[in-house]
Amino acid sequence: MPTSRLITLHGQPIADGKVPLICTPLVGRTLDNILAELAVVCPKRPDVLEWRVDFFKQIADTASVIAAAKAIKNVSGNLPLLFTRRSSIEGGEQIALTEAQVLALYQSVCESKAIDLIDYELANDTVHIARVREAAQAHGIALVLSSHDFTGTPSFETLVAKFQSAEQLGADVAKVAVMPRNLDDVLTLLAATLAASQKLRIPLIAMSMGPLGAVTRMVGGVFGSSLTFAVGAAASAPGQMPIEDLNNVLAALQKALGGKA
Repeated sequence: MPTSRLITLHGQPIADGKVPLICTPLVGRTLDNILAELAVVCPKRPDVLEWRVDFFKQIADTASVIAAAKAIKNVSGNLPLLFTRRSSIEGGEQIALTEAQVLALYQSVCESKAIDLIDYELANDTVHIARVREAAQAHGIALVLSSHDFTGTPSFETLVAKFQSAEQLGADVAKVAVMPRNLDDVLTLLAATLAASQKLRIPLIAMSMGPLGAVTRMVGGVFGSSLTFAVGAAASAPGQMPIEDLNNVLAALQKALGGKA
């Protein structure tokens, strides 16, 4: 899948350069819930874990958040961990924190070095994005700048511009997720991903959500998406497939494209 750039940590590609990487979300409300998820997820061998901390009941307790992140790393055998507070505006859970408190949490979690990648929305104030970028860079953490549209699919030009904006704002990885209303929207997302992957220097993550968009989770790597999401225990977004099914599809696709699988 030659158009996809590798996502790296400390100069080394994740999972020896596998494309696309498979990321599985953790959405437990408590640490016990998360540990139970890990018991199901880890044997399925994802390449990356995403902790959706907006689901975590103790999100307002920074010490508990850091302790949970360290526990995830310990139990998972140090799988790369993507730390995400998804804004409620972009499909996340409602939380009691102000954005200033979220920024302080991000700063502390970066300082703890208990995570490997951190996600922040592209729609946030550029001053806030700069603060997250500086915290991530200071502690060797990869920054994913993301955009999510649960209402529809913007134009080809708008999607390409979102990827470009993420790179211009200092992202290590640019992510765009949209909701298709028809198959034309799915093609628009794939075409924009391919075009952006040919222009930009950073890796991209791209998907259409929901049942119509499920195909993009399977073939996105062909069009330049470096990572896809799959369900290990519970989904974090509509259209995510079980990791076992996705692994089978990706293996068959890689074989058909002349790979080693």
